[in-house]
Amino acid sequence: MKKLSTQELGRLSTKEFKNALKIPLILVLDNLRSMHNIGAAFRIADAFLLEKIYLCGITAQPPHREIHKTALGAEETVIWEYVPDTYTLLQSLKTKGYLIVALEQTDESIPLQSYQINSNNKCALVFGNEVFGIQEEALAACDLALEIPQHGTKHSLNVSVSMGIAIWELTKDKFGG
Repeated sequence: MKKLSTQELGRLSTKEFKNALKIPLILVLDNLRSMHNIGAAFRIADAFLLEKIYLCGITAQPPHREIHKTALGAEETVIWEYVPDTYTLLQSLKTKGYLIVALEQTDESIPLQSYQINSNNKCALVFGNEVFGIQEEALAACDLALEIPQHGTKHSLNVSVSMGIAIWELTKDKFGG
C-alpha cells in the first residue's frame, strides 16, 4: 500500500469543477457561528459536487481568513449566496421545487439511514446554529426532518461532522457507496 500523490488522485481543476454537473442538493446554513464549520461546509460541498450553499443570518461569508483555514479554497469553487432571512429563503426554494429537509432532532425526525432522497428531486438540506439548532420559524418551513441516531451520552454532533455524515448518506448511491 502507498499513499497517492495529489496528481494520482485525479482531482478536478477549478475550471472543471465549475463546469461539472452538480448534485441537485444545496446546503442552507442557518445562523452558524463557527467559521470553521462554515469552511468545512464549503469543503464538503466541493467534495460532493453540491449545487450551492446559502449562508443565512449571522453566518459569516467569504472572504475570511478563518473560513479559508478550513475551506482550503473551496469557498472559491462552490457557488454561494448570502440571504439574511432563512425562512424567506426556504419559502423561495419551495416555489422552485426544492424539498426542504432539516437535519434536526424533532418529535417527527426520521433516522437518516431510513430515508432515501428521490434522485429526481432537488433538495435543500438545512443545518442550524451550533447551540440552538434551526430556528423554529425556519424549521416550520421544512418538509421533513432527518436525525443521525446517536447511542452515547451526548445528544449532538458537531455541525460539520453532521454535514459530512448526512451528505454522504444521502448521496452515496451517486458515488457507488
